[in-house]
Amino acid sequence: MSKTDLQIIERQEQLLQFSSFNYSTAWLLGCSLKQFCETKNLAVAIEVRICRETVFFYLMPGASANNSDWVRRKRNSTELQQKSSYAIGISLKEGESLETVSGHPLRDYASHGGSFPIRVKGIGLVGSVTISGLPQREDHNIVVQILSNLTGVDLGDLVLSSDS
Repeated sequence: MSKTDLQIIERQEQLLQFSSFNYSTAWLLGCSLKQFCETKNLAVAIEVRICRETVFFYLMPGASANNSDWVRRKRNSTELQQKSSYAIGISLKEGESLETVSGHPLRDYASHGGSFPIRVKGIGLVGSVTISGLPQREDHNIVVQILSNLTGVDLGDLVLSSDS
């Protein structure tokens, strides 16, 4: 994880915005993530939220209540700081945590990749999308890939390599 990764994620967050977002869009996003994860046999928990309300949740076969709790903790961080949970984690210095930096208990907040803010152009933050169950970089990359597909944004070289 590097400063370059943080710059890429910040750019992803700027680009991956919807022109509108409602319950139907949230359902499509959740189903798209579910379908992608099914084709890869990935055991993850998936959540999509609008205005701090869960509108889509699915626990893939093989995932557990532990994955659901990680979703909750990552999402809390994204909704609080209005940026991806992976960016939050990368921005912390060695030895820092959300608890030591801002007093947010690790029981309720996580700075691991997999949660991404949902923004609407001209409006701002309207929700979050989160998956958990894989290494954090993979969780982040899957969410970004599906958001890219649904927003029609070609990220080009703004994709995190999977080997870091």
